[in-house]
Amino acid sequence: MLYYLLYEQLQPYISPLRVFRYTTFRTAFASLTALFLCIALGPWLINKLRQFQIGQYIREEGPKSHQKKAGTPTMGGVLIIISIVIPTLLWADLRYPYVWIAIAALLGYGWIGFLDDYAKVTRQRNLGLTARRKLAYQFTMGFAFAASLLVMRLYGDYSTAMNIPFVKQFTPSLLFESLMRNPWTYALGVAPFCIFVALVVVFSSNAVNLTDGLDGLAIGLMVIAAGALTALTYAGGHAQLAEYLQLARNPHTSELTVFCGSMTGASVGFLWYNAHPAEIFMGDVGALGLGGAMAVIAVLIKQEVLLVFIGGVFVLEALSVILQVGSFKLRGKRIFKMAPLHHHFEALGWAESKIIARFWIAGLVMALFALSTLKLR
Repeated sequence: MLYYLLYEQLQPYISPLRVFRYTTFRTAFASLTALFLCIALGPWLINKLRQFQIGQYIREEGPKSHQKKAGTPTMGGVLIIISIVIPTLLWADLRYPYVWIAIAALLGYGWIGFLDDYAKVTRQRNLGLTARRKLAYQFTMGFAFAASLLVMRLYGDYSTAMNIPFVKQFTPSLLFESLMRNPWTYALGVAPFCIFVALVVVFSSNAVNLTDGLDGLAIGLMVIAAGALTALTYAGGHAQLAEYLQLARNPHTSELTVFCGSMTGASVGFLWYNAHPAEIFMGDVGALGLGGAMAVIAVLIKQEVLLVFIGGVFVLEALSVILQVGSFKLRGKRIFKMAPLHHHFEALGWAESKIIARFWIAGLVMALFALSTLKLR
């Protein structure tokens, strides 16, 4: 909105406004807008949630030390989403579909999380949507996102070729062109791509959700991941940087930098209230929304593989749950004292603050490694 008003309309008459054409300038102000908006609205939302008695319900099988957190206002992800969407609408060039797809992913997966949180509040138990129903919603949205990418591909706005770290010549595509030429086999030709995209987004959204178990843990890691994605989206949309780093250059992705900057600022703002001891929890509405948006951005900029490292701690947390459940069902034995992984270290006697700090350090190291691979191709 501001881009259109100040640059497109007024810049011909007020020359200093040409600064609005620079993505870096608008990203910086989007980040600051998101940060201050989140901090400003935080106390109001916390009071409203307390007023309506929308508090956290602690699962009985979790660590006993967490029972004291019962009643802490939850569904704070609404604050995060508002603090991302408004700055993006203000500072981004909204003529590009990539921005709208990222916003749609954030809102769509946030809505699924809202339904889950709302079910917990109404039932007054830590049981929201059933796993089958939640996954059905998530995969439906994931396939819809993949379908939108296929439509964009028809107009030359998207490439399905993947970037593989360390191997610059290998850019696989999960589309079978020969099958796509026949209307009767078209679905088979696009099925691997659609399934892959849906799996990436669903896994990412649930991984962030599983990590959200300690005060500030998930949102602190999201600050790191969103910061890394900000750098990647800017590099992918910059002609010289993309050529130097041998990235698949797409000028439309540059506006995603504004969205990622807003996500970084909003995450920092929410951490202000979510830091230990937390005054508010993001709930599923925040965790699923942020995880889904993070994955969608990675798919849009063709960095699906790097997402494994950018969100490395999220991946480890999710894998710990998968391994724990699989081992118990197949062998009747547990691998970890408790899953997700952060609860395992709690069971070992680590203080909550120490687990959070060390996981943040691990997340930062993994994100820096991901960025370092850009030139190692």
